[in-house]
Amino acid sequence: MRQAYLITAVLALSIVLAGRSLADGDPANGAKLFKQKCGICHSAEAGKNKVGPSLAGILGRKAGTAANYSYSEAMRSSGLTWDAPTLDSYLTGPRAKVPGTKMTFVGLPKESDRADVISFLSTLK
Repeated sequence: MRQAYLITAVLALSIVLAGRSLADGDPANGAKLFKQKCGICHSAEAGKNKVGPSLAGILGRKAGTAANYSYSEAMRSSGLTWDAPTLDSYLTGPRAKVPGTKMTFVGLPKESDRADVISFLSTLK
């Protein structure tokens, strides 16, 4: 019984700390990472799609719904809504999160880099 409480406490703390790291991202570093890793295919300007869709206003948006972009069927039917935890999971491994996505980027392995990029994306309206 005591062990179950301990496991529950450790899991709860892990969830809190994971959420905190996403919220504590550095948007300035995220802007640099976006330019280096994402900007070749994605725009930070609303309505300006490139090879990939614009990521302006992505937080809170349903996946596969940005205007004037031709998404894969996998993305359109993914049922995802882009919030920080979903973006974190997707940016860890896009093809693992949404098999069949057109995105060829392999992902950002460092949690701090993902938190910084997500923090930057949250500034885009």
